[in-house]
Amino acid sequence: MTVGSRGDVAPYTGPAVRLREAGHQVVVSAPAEFADMLGELGLEHRPMAGDMRALLASEQGRAWAEKGTGLKGLKVQLEIAEQLMNSVADSVMDAAADADVLLLQRGAMINGYLAGKALGIPAVALELFPGVPTAEFGLAGLGGKDLGRVLNRWLPRLALRVPTSIDASVKQFCRRIGLPPVGVGAARRMMLADHGFPVLHGFSRHVVPRPVDWPSGVDVVGYWWPERPPGWTAPAELVDFLKAGPPPVFLGFGSMAPGAGERLSEVVTETVRRAGIRAVVQAGWSGLTATGDDVMCVESVPHDWLFPQMAAVVHHCGAGTTGASVRAGVPVVPTPVLADQPFWASRLAKVGVSPGSVPFAKLAAEPLAELVTRAVTEPGYRACARVLAGHVRAEDGAGAILRLVERANPRRV
Repeated sequence: MTVGSRGDVAPYTGPAVRLREAGHQVVVSAPAEFADMLGELGLEHRPMAGDMRALLASEQGRAWAEKGTGLKGLKVQLEIAEQLMNSVADSVMDAAADADVLLLQRGAMINGYLAGKALGIPAVALELFPGVPTAEFGLAGLGGKDLGRVLNRWLPRLALRVPTSIDASVKQFCRRIGLPPVGVGAARRMMLADHGFPVLHGFSRHVVPRPVDWPSGVDVVGYWWPERPPGWTAPAELVDFLKAGPPPVFLGFGSMAPGAGERLSEVVTETVRRAGIRAVVQAGWSGLTATGDDVMCVESVPHDWLFPQMAAVVHHCGAGTTGASVRAGVPVVPTPVLADQPFWASRLAKVGVSPGSVPFAKLAAEPLAELVTRAVTEPGYRACARVLAGHVRAEDGAGAILRLVERANPRRV
């Protein structure tokens, strides 16, 4: 079960195909807009309510992007989470029907976990960023700011005892499915204390080592890669562009900033001019474009094919795009917007593959062009990126899910 943007769905397609190839019957419950993507991969789809694109384009979504992450954006984040969870609650029981094991992405995790309890179905959390409190860093979902070991570990746990606007939705859902009503904080505390609820994190320990204070059953297993559609071929125009000169720089912001296409297009066009680079620009949800003789604009292109051919990549640092860029072995210039994105941006700088980032709220051509120039011309970033890519490619994140599912329920179709 997953809900959110493309980055909340695509990473799970690789494990889903792996499970199917091992003989398991797999159903992916995701928003309706991803039905075609899943169908191309031969995966059965059940609709999950929740329109993240509309939420990000709303007044609240724009406010969240402007405030960024951390405590400033927490109120807006809770308001969006409430709307999303109300939608998820409408479809999660249908999604869980006839399941033997529930695999839960964060957006569907609380409702999915409670549904599993009501139906007697084992559940597993599949996190794309660190989701369990640790003394080693702050909550990744709030940017991962280091508050010191004591506050890092205990502030998130104390926060789970503070009433929120989401509590009413979760309590109502509990009543509907025959469970004692609990709020979101109580549900999260149940999950953290439940030794029968494994939590797998789909990123590399070479990017974020497993914290030593995490309990057993909580692990870092390696990235989960999107599955490329069968028979996919690159557009001839893009292939010709790549062959026509030195490796370009990729610039794209994924599902971030819908409606901000005009401003972003101006920033990107000026960045390309200042840095004197060739560029591949991906439209994303913002409708981003750019102009110039050395610019190629594209729609959706598999990152596992495109990124290794780039001199560097510029992106919002969502978890999935971050994984694709470290897998490719190229330098990264992050432009983080919200949630876990600043956390990943700081991690990429820490492991030596990024010269730094420009927060999306302060995005401008001059600082972005300066960082792009450093990423392309200073060889240390590419050297670190290549070493990291070797480690990342050797990991088998999908295999860890398969092994866990087969321990929980070994039945095949």
